Amino acid sequence: MNSLLTSIRIVCVRPMYGGNMGSICRAMRNSGLNNLVLVDPSPDLYGEELRMMAMHALDVYKNRTEVATVEEAVGDCGAVAMTSGVDGFYRGHALSPREAAPDLLSVAERGMPVALVFGPEDKGMGLDELKLATHLIRIPTHPEYTSLNLSQAVLLVAHEMFLASGEYKSPEDATPPASHQFRERMLSTWEETMHDIAFCPDEKIPHMMMGLRRILTRGELTENDVKILMGLARQSTWAAKNLPSIEP
Repeated sequence: MNSLLTSIRIVCVRPMYGGNMGSICRAMRNSGLNNLVLVDPSPDLYGEELRMMAMHALDVYKNRTEVATVEEAVGDCGAVAMTSGVDGFYRGHALSPREAAPDLLSVAERGMPVALVFGPEDKGMGLDELKLATHLIRIPTHPEYTSLNLSQAVLLVAHEMFLASGEYKSPEDATPPASHQFRERMLSTWEETMHDIAFCPDEKIPHMMMGLRRILTRGELTENDVKILMGLARQSTWAAKNLPSIEP
């Protein structure tokens, strides 16, 4: 696991609902996070709904730490980012998760834990808790409805941290891009096929090939793509020459 992600701590303050907590565990696992701290959680949190929503991320919950106060949860952290969806003059400096992620990860790079703190489902955190924040995060939403479910908020923030950490690498195609020469061989094969199957009058084939060329060269083609298209053209020619014609 990326060492930066091991320094990221998800802190949930007074969480109330097991379904949300199960979804949070799953969101954390999706984002490469495992460090969960609960501040004064509901005693009824653990149950069937939590287990059902957590699925194979239940170990995140089982390995949690529980503390009584936010101060205990963040005391050793080099950065404390708190989410808030409430307006206020000091909240005007809040950053989006994407904006905040690089700065928070720079703290993790220096070997310090980073806390991402989320308030309870019913009313969020009070001023006495928000004052502990070194960073305020506000998740951009449509102005007509700004309220987010707790587990949704955790997923969005955790996902941005995951992306900014560089842990995710886009999968590479199994075969390399086709060369210009290889693509031209494919197009020549398709031109021959148009003649063989009498797709259109011979004098119109150059015009039709321009259209086919645009279709087949709009994006990058891999060697496998070209092999499939050439195979299709050749099989069409074979079928036109060898299969009996069907009278209408």
